[in-house]
Amino acid sequence: MVSDFILLGFPCRWEIQIFLFSIFFTTYILTLLGNMAIVCAVHWDHRLHTPMHILLANFSFLEICSFNSDVPNMLVNFLSRTKSISFTRCLLQLYFFFSLGTTECLFLSIMAYDQFLAICRPLYYPTIMTTKFCSSLVIFCWVYGFLWFLIPVIFVTQLPFCGPNVIDDFLCDLGPLLALASACVPIPGTVLLCGTMSSLLIFATFFYIIGSYTLVLRAVIQVPSAAGRKKAFSTCSSHLAVVFLFYGSVMITYVSPGSGQAEGMQKFTTLFYSVLTPFFNPMIYSLRNKEMKDALKKVLGGS
Repeated sequence: MVSDFILLGFPCRWEIQIFLFSIFFTTYILTLLGNMAIVCAVHWDHRLHTPMHILLANFSFLEICSFNSDVPNMLVNFLSRTKSISFTRCLLQLYFFFSLGTTECLFLSIMAYDQFLAICRPLYYPTIMTTKFCSSLVIFCWVYGFLWFLIPVIFVTQLPFCGPNVIDDFLCDLGPLLALASACVPIPGTVLLCGTMSSLLIFATFFYIIGSYTLVLRAVIQVPSAAGRKKAFSTCSSHLAVVFLFYGSVMITYVSPGSGQAEGMQKFTTLFYSVLTPFFNPMIYSLRNKEMKDALKKVLGGS
């Protein structure tokens, strides 16, 4: 039985490995600083203690957690000769990576709901989206996110990994692990369970978000003020850009895990939503917000 796995990452010459390490390490630091600045700004500025900004702060904290579930190990592997990870660490990374990804899907849905209420039901917004209700939604996202993939991950821990232990990826992802296990024995039940759970989560939240923003855009078109329409369109288009970036790569990777489709390319789609999306989210979701800009200037000691 396999006691550890080899994460190939991005195999290339040592000089290129060092170059990639520098690029991703810089991205790692900038992503942490950007998301931490947003969390601190919301915490310290009482004007930002509103449901919308509370959701933004929790989303930024989620991005910090998600980023730290895979990127530090990837950075270590760039400098490692063995590139190995123990069986237990691999499965723990799988669980946290998927749980945080599930939580992100739920947060994107809640943020779409918040936009819908603010633009389509502005008179009801203060009575519905109270701080207490917002806090309940945040707790729901975190708890449900860590429960959704618990059973599939338990099933994966029971699979027989009998020989091949090389994962052509930079993290312990579901597809490569199922492919290694299926090389030992047929596992159609586990593949079906993981694919069904992934598809339900992805498509349910995706269509809910698209439906919410469709109603939002329809309401924006009816706004009489040209400046108001421009501001609303700008916000919605930015949000939708992140949604399509995240869900596009997620659908390619996880709707049919272990199917062997796009072999060798999965690591690049995973790279999109696990590294690039957290990097751009602070700019897209928060830095376009005037109140957030002013708060960040205070946090960073600007004028």
